Amino acid sequence: MRDFSNIKRVVIKVGTNLLTSDDGIDEERIGDIARQIAELKNRGIQVILVSSGAIGMGAKQLRHFSPVVHIAMRQACAAIGQPVLMSAYQREFSKHNLLCAQVLITRSVLNNRKSYNNLRSSVSTLLALGVVPVFNENDVVSTSEIGNVFGDNDRMSALVASKIDAGLLILLTDIDGVYTGNPKKDRNVVMLRTIEKLTPEIFSYARGKGSMFSTGGMRTKLLAAQIAKDGGCGTVIASGYEEDSLVRIMSGEELGSYILPDRRLSQRERWIMNTSTEAVIVVDDGAAIALGNHKSLLPSGIVEIKGTFEKGEVVLVTNRAGTGLLKAVPNFNSTELKALIGHRSCDIDSILGKGRRDVVFRPEDTSPVEHDV
Repeated sequence: MRDFSNIKRVVIKVGTNLLTSDDGIDEERIGDIARQIAELKNRGIQVILVSSGAIGMGAKQLRHFSPVVHIAMRQACAAIGQPVLMSAYQREFSKHNLLCAQVLITRSVLNNRKSYNNLRSSVSTLLALGVVPVFNENDVVSTSEIGNVFGDNDRMSALVASKIDAGLLILLTDIDGVYTGNPKKDRNVVMLRTIEKLTPEIFSYARGKGSMFSTGGMRTKLLAAQIAKDGGCGTVIASGYEEDSLVRIMSGEELGSYILPDRRLSQRERWIMNTSTEAVIVVDDGAAIALGNHKSLLPSGIVEIKGTFEKGEVVLVTNRAGTGLLKAVPNFNSTELKALIGHRSCDIDSILGKGRRDVVFRPEDTSPVEHDV
């Protein structure tokens, strides 16, 4: 048995395949999910739901039965399908005297510290009121996120779980766990019930992608589990077709595959680690060694600034070879740092004016580079 008795906040992600039928929306499945969430809430567990399905439902409303590839068409399908999806959730949750709330986000909302804090505050208020927040990516206005590695709800659910302090992420799918191969083709494969470390070998078991209207597959789920794991949140990958799967999982039954969490980082560390970066600070060999020993970065150690950024934004720090060393939140913007390249800390006041910090950033302003395989 698994012990989830101390978990008070859980993120549940439901895949497209579970929610759609030949006629469009599977109301019975949505009703079953709402019933189980209601039972979890009766146990004192706060639930955040991340729901796929909007694009698929919109496509079926349009009687578009081929894969939705073009961005504009995906946006149109999302715009049509999102209210259909939310109406279904509202009807089913109301049967259990529960309210749900729609929360549409893009990656930029999580990257920006101010909007991220606003989101945390809003979600915390909804949870305190007993409301079930239903997250989805804002595909209607999003462009860069749709169709690439950051555009799947598996990864988004992991980022939500990590950044909004969930104790467990549950990825409900149409597969009952992580196998050592394809169980449909090989009878000798076995399910991995407990995964302590996500190794390249485990990732090699995951091939292919999701259904016609989904963007995921087992690989995206393992990538999501790694994000959650790095943030100190465990992940269960299990079949949503199993009867009472959510209730049984939270009761400790060993359904699906459980990826164990790592040491829980501070909330600020998790925000830095899971924020995507565009600008880069390149440092010399001496600074790289110092950063590896958890020292502050001095301006004298900077070789180059690539891109632009404001003070307080997350940037990637690399060595001369381009290897990522860590992510950091500098005390200066990119223009200021370009002026400081090669100078000593004692020169900062004379170059930028008095009252400035004497280091570029301190160890507490950094986080490891996000794991990637």
